[in-house]
Amino acid sequence: MTTAAIAMIILAVSFIILMVLGFPIAIVLTGSTLLTIMFLDIPLAVVGQRIIQGVNSYTLLAVPFFILAGQIMGQGGLALRLINLAQLMVGFIRGGLAMVNCVTSTLFGNISGSAVADVSSIGSVMIPMMKKKGYDADYTVAVTTSTAVQGVVMPPSHNMILYALAAGGISISNLFMAGIIPCLIMLVALMITSYIIAVKRGYEKGEPVALKAVPKIIKDGFLSLMTGGIILGGIFSGWFTATESGAIACVYAFILTFFVYKDIPLSHMWIILKKTFRTVSMVMFLIGASSAFAWVLTYLKVPQMVTELFLGFTANPHLILFFVMVLLLLLGAPMDMAPLILIMTPILFPVMTALGVDPIHFGVVLIVNLGIGLITPPVGTVLFVGCAIGKVSIEKTSRALLPFYAALVGVLFLLAYVPDITLFLPRVLNGYAG
Repeated sequence: MTTAAIAMIILAVSFIILMVLGFPIAIVLTGSTLLTIMFLDIPLAVVGQRIIQGVNSYTLLAVPFFILAGQIMGQGGLALRLINLAQLMVGFIRGGLAMVNCVTSTLFGNISGSAVADVSSIGSVMIPMMKKKGYDADYTVAVTTSTAVQGVVMPPSHNMILYALAAGGISISNLFMAGIIPCLIMLVALMITSYIIAVKRGYEKGEPVALKAVPKIIKDGFLSLMTGGIILGGIFSGWFTATESGAIACVYAFILTFFVYKDIPLSHMWIILKKTFRTVSMVMFLIGASSAFAWVLTYLKVPQMVTELFLGFTANPHLILFFVMVLLLLLGAPMDMAPLILIMTPILFPVMTALGVDPIHFGVVLIVNLGIGLITPPVGTVLFVGCAIGKVSIEKTSRALLPFYAALVGVLFLLAYVPDITLFLPRVLNGYAG
């Protein structure tokens, strides 16, 4: 057995053992990397260098800015304002609160770009509200968690930035544009699924909104959505970069929350900063650890081996794409989304480019695919948060989620095999030639 083969075994076995023992994924990546480096007799300083190199990126500054802007808006009354706006838009439909839940998740995703933030903020309001109105608890949590998946693809998505970096500097602007139509398709699919179940279970229509309240609801909703509008408008128009748009969005969110709406006292900013620092620290450690892990994979020529394996099995790009999606769905169940993006992108990206798959298109498919994993047991982060808020078991919620899984997987395959859906806006708005 060659040295490289033994090193790959050490890397894989140590990774699995540390995962089973319950270590945080960043520690798992660092630990398995160190053991492999030691076996290969490579200086340990290489690990530190790769970790620092992984986070030494100007583009990554967008991540803490987006997180901070989402935290500021989330701590205020943003969720309730968006719920009121969604109620005005779709609350009159059968199963109105479920429709409101779907639309609100889309609107909130345009600000937070995070599925976990979505289900935490929207779920804490919508789940008790729906249960109080007679909606079954399992259905309520299923709707809330499945619609939160839209946040992973709706710009500004932190996960798209991670993919852009892992793929070697893909345009974040094009990725953001490519995610808009898929997000809207997911919204329609989930609304149709929610409506069918609502009719079957006999849920009532939502209560009409008082006419005198409409102007205030529209104004508050518009001001809240301007955070996402600043980010997207600035990036798409070319006025500023993703990083600069995140900084401007933070300033806008700060003024709106503390001086316009005055939802929370200014002293609460310290709590928001602590939460942001904690989240950013975890994200940066994970990115650095993944960078070192990816370097070892490249050193051992794992991406080339995977490419040769797939191409040696079949030359049909549609079949290979199918196997890749199934693989990602399976991996998304036991692992969280961010580390999977950082680990699998360097491995699968060469396969996709060898097949002629567009990098932007593959990025959206990858992110939607792994987003489904966020509501898949046993390690579905969004599923756990939703079940905790709704006080429903994961088993019961998983059964209620089956129709929503079917809808999301259907959208996934549609996006995978009709690339023009994802590439339409980048081509039209940004002149993308892919």
